[in-house]
Amino acid sequence: MPPDPIFPEPLVSRRSLLQGALASALPLAAGTASAANPLVVGGLAVTCNLTLPVACVARGGGVFEYSRYNGWPEVKESLMTGGIQAAFMLAPLVMDLADKRIPVKIVSLGHRSGAVIMVRTDSPYKTFRELAGKRIAIPSRFAVDFLFLRKMLAQERMAPKDIVLIEMAPADMPAALYAKAVDAYCTGEPFGAAAQRAGYARPLRMTRDEWRNYICCVLTVREELIAKNRPLVQDLVNHILGAGIWLDQKQENRNKAVTIAAGRKFFNQDPNIIRFVMENPVDRVTYGDLRMIRAEFDELMQLSVEAGTLKAPVAYEKYMDESFVKAARAAPITL
Repeated sequence: MPPDPIFPEPLVSRRSLLQGALASALPLAAGTASAANPLVVGGLAVTCNLTLPVACVARGGGVFEYSRYNGWPEVKESLMTGGIQAAFMLAPLVMDLADKRIPVKIVSLGHRSGAVIMVRTDSPYKTFRELAGKRIAIPSRFAVDFLFLRKMLAQERMAPKDIVLIEMAPADMPAALYAKAVDAYCTGEPFGAAAQRAGYARPLRMTRDEWRNYICCVLTVREELIAKNRPLVQDLVNHILGAGIWLDQKQENRNKAVTIAAGRKFFNQDPNIIRFVMENPVDRVTYGDLRMIRAEFDELMQLSVEAGTLKAPVAYEKYMDESFVKAARAAPITL
C-alpha cells in the first residue's frame, strides 16, 4: 500500500520571523509571561519534541507558546538572529553555534532514544552489514541520526565509504523507500513509524537496542533570556522535566499527549502514527530520564568531530548551562 500520510492536511504556516522577533523584543517581567507576551519556543513535529506540547498545555495561561518549524536550518536561523529565544535543537548544532560565539546554551534534555534505521518489509536485509553498498538516507550530517549510523558502521567494522549516503528531509523518506529510491533510511520518529504502520517497512535497527543513552533534541535558550529572566527559563525547564516524567508514568498519559500533539496548534499530524510510536514498543522513545550527563555529551561531541560535523572539540562549558536542571523541581502535570 502507498505511504501513510503523516500530515493529514496542509501544514499551517508558522509565524513569520518578524513576529517572533517582535515578541522576543518585548520586555519580560522577571519570572512572568502571559498570553499577550508568551515565551515562543520553537520545535519540529517529531516525537523527540513531545515534551514541549505537553509542557505548553500543562503550564497554561499562555506562558509558553509552541512554534512549529519545518526543518533544523530554520530553527537554527531563528535562534541565531534572535527571532526566537528558545527552541528544541540538535545537540551538535548547538555545540557548533556556541563555538561560533552565538550566545546559546543547552538547559535541558528533551528525550532519549527515538531513532530508527528502516528497510522495506520485502527486503532481504536482516543484519546491518547487509546494507554495504546500499543507498541510505539521512536527514543531515548535523543530525544525531547520522552519528547513530556511524556507530553502527563502526560496530560492524565498516567505513562510511561502504554505503551511499543521501541527505533528505525526513518527511520524504517513507515515500522514497516505498518507491525504492533508497534502500534504507535513518531518522527520528514518527517518520519510521509512518512507513512501518503502512506495512511496507520494518525497523532494521533502533537506538533503544543499540544506543540506550541516545540524545538528539535538547532545550536551548539564548543567553540574553537567561540574563534577563532566569525564573522564566527555570519554569520552562521544570515543565519539560515534569512532562517527561508524566509521559513515562503510564500509557494513558501518552494517549493524552498524542491527542495534544496531533492538533493543528502543535504537530498537525495523524494521531494514529504518533500513537504507533508510543506503543510499538512503548520505549521506542523515552522521556523520564532527562539527566544531564557530561560524559554523554563528551561522547556526542567526539563522534561529531570524528564525523566532521564539528571541526574541533568544543568545551562543555561553552554550550552547556546545568544550573537550571540542578535547581529543577519537576512540575506536576495534571492533564
